[in-house]
Order: sequence, then structure tokens, then C-alpha cells
Amino acid sequence: MSSEGKKLFNIIILGVSFMFIFTAFQSCGNIAQTVITNLNNTDFHGSGYTSMSIIYGVLSASNLISPSLVAVVGPQFSMVVSGVFYSLYIAVFIQPATWAFYTASVLIGIAAAVLWTAQGNCLTENSDENTIGRNSGIFWALLQCSLIFGNLYIYFAWQGKTHISESDRRTVFIALTVISLVGTVLFFLIRKQEDTKAPGDDDSTNEILGESSIFINFLYYFFTEKSITLSFTKEMLLLSVTTAYTGLVLTFFSGVYGTCIGAVNRFGSEEKSLIGLSGIFIGVGEILGGGIFGLLSKRSGSGRNPVVMLGIFVHFIAFYLIFFNMPNDAPIAPMEGTDQVAYMIPSKEVAMLCSFLLGLGDSCFNTQLLSILGFLYSEDSAPAFAIFKFVQSICAAVAYFYSNYFLLQWQLLIMVLVGFFGTITFFTVEWGAAAALAARGSDYSSI
Repeated sequence: MSSEGKKLFNIIILGVSFMFIFTAFQSCGNIAQTVITNLNNTDFHGSGYTSMSIIYGVLSASNLISPSLVAVVGPQFSMVVSGVFYSLYIAVFIQPATWAFYTASVLIGIAAAVLWTAQGNCLTENSDENTIGRNSGIFWALLQCSLIFGNLYIYFAWQGKTHISESDRRTVFIALTVISLVGTVLFFLIRKQEDTKAPGDDDSTNEILGESSIFINFLYYFFTEKSITLSFTKEMLLLSVTTAYTGLVLTFFSGVYGTCIGAVNRFGSEEKSLIGLSGIFIGVGEILGGGIFGLLSKRSGSGRNPVVMLGIFVHFIAFYLIFFNMPNDAPIAPMEGTDQVAYMIPSKEVAMLCSFLLGLGDSCFNTQLLSILGFLYSEDSAPAFAIFKFVQSICAAVAYFYSNYFLLQWQLLIMVLVGFFGTITFFTVEWGAAAALAARGSDYSSI
């Protein structure tokens, strides 16, 4: 297999592995609050929103050390170990205990930081400026297939159920744990790139460290990495606003919106199964966006800005429709649900359309962020993607925290404001990237 063929193979395996792991994890996140609400009349007293807030809070802090860990042990092994912790978190729901639930939330936060830093490193190592857009699209489309399969199972398994029994819960989470482990094992299929250094050339780091221990290697990478320096560059500061928006949207579509749908009593006996159907429509939007704006990016010479503009436009339509369709107290409704009505009688069709629009808009932002980060920081991919996940995670953590208290209208308003400014800052960075590319004499369509 040629070098280019091997790189494409690695990207596909990377995407398929993430697809399996996040089929399990995103399905878990989508139904966690609903399942936990049915448990809170037992000895279990956890909160799905609080758990997700812990996960993303720890994830954001762990991004300070994740580039060092990935640099020392390598992206492949980093992803394998992280995948194991994802599986352990999902397995907790088989027989939930409050202490185990929150402990696993902390551990998966650390694992997620390492996993996504290693993913960014692997994506960049197997791409160049001509293929980063295509590869970002392939990865994103495969990853978002995860929203289809798990939620499809939930939709049919929970059809007509208004209460989730212990048997229903165990069956779902045993299946999701096995799926996550399959994705973890697939990481072993990623092929290492051949060393391009001439014989006798020594890596400068090895010359400095010699035969020192892994711990010393870690300290070296930690104190010499460029995360802090990159954090304060103009481009990264501007992109952080856009990244913050993706963190807020991630919280909304992966946890809050499904909870809202499941709380609307006017949906009748379908309210719980509609959570799964919503996840499917989100996944369709994500996959469609990844395919169109990633795989077909080479056909457009206009760069990334039109895609991001489409993303914010689509999201604003979705927020407007959700505001009119969903009761204001839906995110914080009790186990009995809510009988309130917004500005229209709740419509299942409108709810599913909004799910699709949320996924489509999110793919617009994320594919272009992955692409521009890989383009701007091809030499410093691990710290650059660590900063990306740090900002995204801390904003997701904040959003999960306030989701326990804020009515729907305030959550939507926050996303509208941050999304507006995030779009403007992305445009600014993209114009700078286009100017730099033109100065090198490259074709703008290649990005």
C-alpha cells in the first residue's frame, strides 16, 4: 500500500473507531438524564447534567497535560487506554451507584482530554494542507454515524414506554459497553507512519533525554510544550470564541434537547422513544454536513467562511423553532414531565426538524474548525487540538451546570449571542489564513 493509501486507511480506521465508541457514549449521554430521573426514587441520587459538567470540567483541566502524555506514549496507545475508560463509564449504568457514577465522571474527563488530543495528532500526521479538509470530513462523517445506530436501537427498544425499567436499562447499557470496547480494539489497526529521518539522525529530544525514564520524558514535554504559548496567539484567541460556541451547542444537542423532548407530556407514549429518534436526526444532519463540507471541499474555491455562515444560519432557524415549539420549563421538568405549552402546540415533526438542523449546523462549525487548526498548526497539532478541546470542554461544563437551573429561553439566548460573535471571529482568522496561503502561491481551494 502506498504512503497516501496508508494515511487514508488510518483516517478511516480512526473514524470507525470513534464511531463505535461514541455510538455508545453519545447514546449514553442522550438518555442519561432520562434514565437517572427514573432512578432517583431509589438509593441512587445522581444527576446527568452534573455528571456531564464534571466530565467537561475535568476534561478542560486535563488538556494542560494531555499533549505531554500523547507525546510520551504515542497517539495510538493513548486512544486505546482512553477507550477503556469510556467503556467503564458506560458500564456504571448497568448497576448504578452514586459514588461510582461521579468517580467514573472524573476518570472519563481525563480520558477524553487524552483521546481528543491524540485524535487531532493522528489526523494531522496523516494529512497535509491538500488533504486536511477531505480527511476532516471523512473523520467527522464516520464519527457522527454514531448518532444513528445507538439512537435507532433506543427508538425501537423504548417505543411506547413512559417508564424505563431496570431490565430495559441493563439491556441497553450492556450493549453500549460492548460496542465501546469494539471501537477501542479497532485502534490497534492504525498503522504507524514510516520514519522519514535519514539513518543516524537522532531526534533532538532523545539527544537531550537519552535513556531517561517515561516520567522524565513527561516532565520534559510538559515544560517545553507550546500549549501556553499558542493559547495567547491572535488566531487561537479568536478561534476560542468559535470553539466556545461549539461547546455550548454540544451540551444542548447531546443532553439538554433530548431531555426536553422526553419531558413533553403532549407527545404522549412516544415521548421517550422520540429521544432516540431525535438523536438519529441529529446524526443525519452531522453526517450530511461532514460529507458535503468535508469530502467535497476541494470543489469549492471560496474557503471555509461560507460553510460557517451556513452553520450559524441553520442554527438560528433551529433555535427560533425550538423556542416556539418547546415548553420553557422542559430542561428542568420533574419525572412526571411538563404539561405546559410554548407558543404553539408541541409538534413532533418540528422537533425532529430542529434535531436535523442542530446536527447540520454543528457539522459546519466542527469540520471547519478541525480543518483550520490542522492547516494553521500542522507542526504543533497536539497542543493546538488540546487548546481546542480545553475551550470547548470548559464551555460545555459551564453549560451543563447552568442547564440544571436555566429555563429554555435563556439557554437559547446564550447560544445565539456566543454563536454570533464566534462566527465573526472565525471569519477574521480565515481571512488571515487565506492571505497567508496566497502569499505562498497556493490555491485557496486546497484548504
